[in-house]
Amino acid sequence: MKKRIRRYFPVYLMALPGLLYLFINNYMPLPGLVLAFKKFNAQKGIFGSDFVGWKNFKYLFATKDAFVITRNTILYNLAFIVINTILAVFVAVLLAEMTSRMKKIYQCLILLPYMISMVIVSYLVFGYLSSDNGFFNHTILSALGKEPINWYMEKKYWPFILVFVNAWKVTGYNCIIYLSTILGIDRGIYESAAIDGCSKWKQITKITIPMLKPTVIMMTLLAVGRIFYSDFGLFYQVPQNQGALFSVTNTIDTYVYRGLLELGNMSMSSAAGLYQSVIGFILILGANLLVRKLDPDSALF
Repeated sequence: MKKRIRRYFPVYLMALPGLLYLFINNYMPLPGLVLAFKKFNAQKGIFGSDFVGWKNFKYLFATKDAFVITRNTILYNLAFIVINTILAVFVAVLLAEMTSRMKKIYQCLILLPYMISMVIVSYLVFGYLSSDNGFFNHTILSALGKEPINWYMEKKYWPFILVFVNAWKVTGYNCIIYLSTILGIDRGIYESAAIDGCSKWKQITKITIPMLKPTVIMMTLLAVGRIFYSDFGLFYQVPQNQGALFSVTNTIDTYVYRGLLELGNMSMSSAAGLYQSVIGFILILGANLLVRKLDPDSALF
């Protein structure tokens, strides 16, 4: 053991900052989960507050909005998983095919707009959809002779807007992961296929896509684990917290946040977080079990 520690000490030293972050951010707060079953009192502290059992969880399930927020959270995330995976794989394959025709610096320049959009996407959406000065109302719709649309009052458009904005936001990041996998495939396989008369399309469908399968499964399993979570900025900031849109933009995270603004109840927030974590953990186990039965080599564990 001493020889092993001495041999791999530089590796352990490099991993130390990440392990410390993981411990502080993910493991130290675990005792605080007891707050989900208590009525928090700042004077008594977390462990001294009164125990109330499952009452905090009724906040999520005993209201008329429980079905709406659960439905929105799950259906949006399912749409995100499917659409974002398809787009990310498509962009990654496209960039990989362009690699032989362009230098990597130009390849990075193609990804730059996606990376920038991850930061400023909320401001861009308002700039396009603003009723007063929005690009769509004052440029596109006016050129087509259409009446301006009050986007922040018309909820029928927002499922499509949110799916599009999320795809634009995360496609660049996801495609980098898939692109790294594609660039790691032995080029000799493609050369052999080309010699045998295999077209580019067949090379993509018979070599690239099958080789991407383990990465796609891994990314999908990770996304399934967070299917009860939502992108707070996407569902709260992008729709500008408009009450008229709550039926199509309200998710578990935004609902709890609005409830905390009104009630200031930390115990309810802790209960919601515990509920999301437990369900996500169960979903990951279930999805991985299904993958292990269908294709054991592609399972995470």
